[in-house]
Amino acid sequence: MNYKCTRNETEQVSAAQAIAQGISSDGGLFVPETFPKYDASVLDALQNASYIERAERILGDFLTDFTAEEIRDCAEKAYGDGKFSGGHPAPLASVQTGFAQVNLLELWHGPTCAFKDMALQLLPHLLTRSLRKIQSDKTAVILVATSGDTGKAALEGFKGVDGTRIMVFYPQNGVSAMQKLQMTTQEGGNVAVCAIEGNFDDAQTGVKKIFTDAETKAALERNGMMFSSANSINWGRLLPQIVYYFSAYCDLMKAGKVQNGQEINIVVPTGNFGNILAAYYAKKMGLPVHKLICASNANNVLTEFLRTGVYDRNRRFFATISPSMDILVSSNLERLLYDLTGRDSAKVSGWMQQLAETGRYEVDAAVLHALRGLFYAGFCDDTQTAETIGGVYQSSHYVSDTHTAVALRVYQQYLAETEDQGTPAVVVSTANPYKFATSVLLAVDHAKAVDSDLENVRTLHEITGAPIPQPIAELAGKPVRFAQTCIAGDMKRSVLEMLDVEE
Repeated sequence: MNYKCTRNETEQVSAAQAIAQGISSDGGLFVPETFPKYDASVLDALQNASYIERAERILGDFLTDFTAEEIRDCAEKAYGDGKFSGGHPAPLASVQTGFAQVNLLELWHGPTCAFKDMALQLLPHLLTRSLRKIQSDKTAVILVATSGDTGKAALEGFKGVDGTRIMVFYPQNGVSAMQKLQMTTQEGGNVAVCAIEGNFDDAQTGVKKIFTDAETKAALERNGMMFSSANSINWGRLLPQIVYYFSAYCDLMKAGKVQNGQEINIVVPTGNFGNILAAYYAKKMGLPVHKLICASNANNVLTEFLRTGVYDRNRRFFATISPSMDILVSSNLERLLYDLTGRDSAKVSGWMQQLAETGRYEVDAAVLHALRGLFYAGFCDDTQTAETIGGVYQSSHYVSDTHTAVALRVYQQYLAETEDQGTPAVVVSTANPYKFATSVLLAVDHAKAVDSDLENVRTLHEITGAPIPQPIAELAGKPVRFAQTCIAGDMKRSVLEMLDVEE
């Protein structure tokens, strides 16, 4: 299977090249030229398989230039060896929320307590093998823009990996105190972290500019290096996310909660659109999905787009208590548009150019019709998010983080608008609540919260009894290694300095 570029129909690369390169030279994203189709017999086979075996099957159908042994080795290293607590990387928790019974897909049992671990424990193994396959002996320089969770997960995944260097940029005032502490205390000799004065979109735009800057790429080339990405613009980041949607459905089948072929709804809190795009791809491959429910916070650019077909980032930016979703430019939407236009790279390229030049574009009637058929979109503000955390805890004693709460609130909106009570729902839970301990504690017991995030972790545990994950507990007293800050315009200089490379 080869991969095509969303902005240039003539560009075609192998899976290994797509993963190693991360992004096309013109800024376009790589997508598979075809998608495998899974029928009921495949779902039956996957039902009794382990998570690693499910991953092997799905990865193998897309990464056809990897051997079965290579894929098995990558999957075992990512999801085995106790990397994920509890023995199942992506378990389902059945929760009575007070407004509905839902199946929460807990994707936060990995080493950084966020769903990004599901892909970023695998990507380093895929990337290093991809570099060998394209016969590159260059050091891969991984640049990451993060709204909070990707940064730490990427740092942890690439820590100490031979032939790689990684640098993470995060918005100085746009992540939680716990997310910042996780990143700035990161261990490893090949890692670097830098805050920027701006928001996530500034960081993401800056990284994309560096990726496509000819002079910078030439400087790296002279020094035996090449850029790659750990953001979900890299197909090697997005592909592993397809696995857990199939896994969740198979677990529902195994538990007798759905029959093979019965449709489910999938509710996803998303900012950059990668997580819900993976669910769309799973549906495209044959996963029985009735509706994809896209949940946004106050930065509701996706809600407006999916309802009206108008994408307009020219709006107020909100710093919310669900910071991983504080995004106004959703990169992975480009891949969806490419699919819904019948792979019209010229049309997609035109819309992306409009977005870059004016901050706005509007899709045609056919694409809007397709969007409305596939998606329900909703949003909520911080007050509603906090109300949901408190309400779910009161009804079930389940403690949800601020992003999962956005998904639950929007699912509640969906039920009220559609009365679709009969379709089982999988709600994606993207982070452990202790990553946002202060906001969660304020929602559960406002009077007990103090200014210290680590103290609020202890208090939240005392009140709820929810176990504190070891990676969070170990942060207490850990020295800060990275305190660097730059303006968005100086990100390129920061990268060159980190690599000790002259332009």
